[in-house]
Amino acid sequence: MKPLLLVFFLLLFTSCIPLKIAPKIEEEKLIVAKKFKRSLPKKHSYVFEDPKDADEFYNYINTKYELHHEDVEYNVPVLINENEYFLSFHEVERVTKTINLLPFMIDGGLESKGYSPVFEDDHSTLKGYWYIVLTVSDSEMNDCLNPEFANRQEVLAFLKTVRLEYLGTTNYMNALFRK
Repeated sequence: MKPLLLVFFLLLFTSCIPLKIAPKIEEEKLIVAKKFKRSLPKKHSYVFEDPKDADEFYNYINTKYELHHEDVEYNVPVLINENEYFLSFHEVERVTKTINLLPFMIDGGLESKGYSPVFEDDHSTLKGYWYIVLTVSDSEMNDCLNPEFANRQEVLAFLKTVRLEYLGTTNYMNALFRK
């Protein structure tokens, strides 16, 4: 009985309690942007994890569409099967936050005996993950990722191509030749 109790307390005190969990997206996810992050528009979106450095997607879009750093994030004109659409994107950080019980308990014990906390910086852990959130509109500002949009599958195929090209390209000048 005592070894079982010891194992239970050991697991309890060395475990972490998650407070926030960033989503794990294997390839892509279709979701209303506002549900993914409250500050985003209430439009359907194509979301994927961004393993690259900050502003890399911005640089990719800026270079690929030769935007010269003007209106890069919003309403970038793109052609999909000879129809003009407007691509917008957001680089979004979501955080996983956990409370580490062992350092918290040790510091609590130290403070109760009049000592200063030793593990104060280790009470919680934050790890940020970055995502690219893409939305597409047509010339009438219709949500092209809405399940009821007629050409939704064509738009999704285009976005998948963009994602794969972005993730597979290190020199964005090469993207110029793949329009």
